[in-house]
Amino acid sequence: MRGMGNMGNMMRQMQKLQKEMGIAQNALNEKEFTAEASQVVTVTFTGDKKLKNITIKPEAVDPEDVEMLQDVIVLAVNDCLHQIDVETEKTMGKYTKGLPGF
Repeated sequence: MRGMGNMGNMMRQMQKLQKEMGIAQNALNEKEFTAEASQVVTVTFTGDKKLKNITIKPEAVDPEDVEMLQDVIVLAVNDCLHQIDVETEKTMGKYTKGLPGF
């Protein structure tokens, strides 16, 4: 009989953990992350990696050097996505450490 009580307690703990993870994930998804590259391109993403805004200063638009603008956009996007990955690991890692597959 004792085993059944322990199993019920473990299930309640798992349900509580799932609820906490859901709350943390929702908060992370709503958080905004911003990165700037070369002081001419700024991008903003939400924590669920959706692009919310991109700002390109007019002086960055040079028809003779489109590749430079493309490179700056890539830098800003990659920086912002890296910020999200770091924050996700910091926020959600405490729930997944030690679990198989994480």
